[in-house]
Amino acid sequence: MANPEGGGSEVYLETIARGLAERGHEVTIICAAHDQAPDRETIDGVTFIRQGGKLSVYQRARRTLRKKDFAHADVVIDTHNGIPFLAPWATKVPVVVLVHHVHREQWPVVYDPIRARFGWWVESKLAPRVYRRCRYITVSEATRSELALLGIGPERISVVPNGTRTHETSIQKPADHPHLVVLGRLVPHKRVEHAIDAVAALRGAFPDLTLSVVGDGWWMPQLQRHAQNMGVADRITFTGHIDEQAKQAELARAWILALPSLKEGWGLVVMEAAARGVPTVAYRAAGGVCESVRDGETGVLVDGGRDDFIAAIGRLITDATSRQQLGAAARLHAGNYSWDASVDQFEEILLAIGPAAHNAKTPALRLRGQ
Repeated sequence: MANPEGGGSEVYLETIARGLAERGHEVTIICAAHDQAPDRETIDGVTFIRQGGKLSVYQRARRTLRKKDFAHADVVIDTHNGIPFLAPWATKVPVVVLVHHVHREQWPVVYDPIRARFGWWVESKLAPRVYRRCRYITVSEATRSELALLGIGPERISVVPNGTRTHETSIQKPADHPHLVVLGRLVPHKRVEHAIDAVAALRGAFPDLTLSVVGDGWWMPQLQRHAQNMGVADRITFTGHIDEQAKQAELARAWILALPSLKEGWGLVVMEAAARGVPTVAYRAAGGVCESVRDGETGVLVDGGRDDFIAAIGRLITDATSRQQLGAAARLHAGNYSWDASVDQFEEILLAIGPAAHNAKTPALRLRGQ
């Protein structure tokens, strides 16, 4: 994944796209341009067309879909991450809508009240009407239920969860001191501040407690200032965007994955940590984590607020037996999900749309933030 701000939804899209390409389908991803990759290239059989910015990409993508080159495509996969592409306005090709989670809670966190209300209207009112004849794919039953509340018939929504891929690393055991890791895009609704506050609150009980914040995003400067203000900047490492091997090494060192996110469709990072035997502490209200984390078995889901989140982390640090049992169960749980199975399910849905889909040329697997 070339974009340093890419997150779990981008990993999902690119992995599914590669899997479809491996099965002989022609796959094109239309996404926003950025300075880490060329405007057009083919990787692992997937063609990337990068154009426009974070907002202008939507109009540019619809313009591209209207071109003659895409008139005979079999399926368009329209990724709806809060802001929809509104592909049915640009093509007569069957459209499948991919939604990771509903953004009701996130709009007021990221935007001012006026833009937040408009964004939620687009997501909750306009989009369901535009896609009223489309099939939906999501990654969890939690999101399926939320989409149904927006008036989308449950019979039109299929769940295709994230897979899990393990990677080798020379690090075979956790750090010799309490070490937390946060993994993901650094944006306000991920609430990484809660993990920083955990280090500040628990440093008296655990003087050698450290935290790695793995990932990049426009909210990083604010998080670094917060660490300074809380007096724990020396205990926290902001790695920025790192390669897969380095990320796996960070997970291997961790005692606990801290996931204070406001909302998750599934929580790909949960399974990445679980594959390393690392349990997760997350908020139950985040939605999809209720399926990726089995509360009390593979991690801990918190019902309260920040203080309860911090307390849960403190208990796991103290109780090595419980932490190790959760980690072992998490590794087994992660083994139940494979990307091959996810690609199989995704492909089956595309092929069922109509006879033309059996050729499955699928333009517009679009990646948010790229």
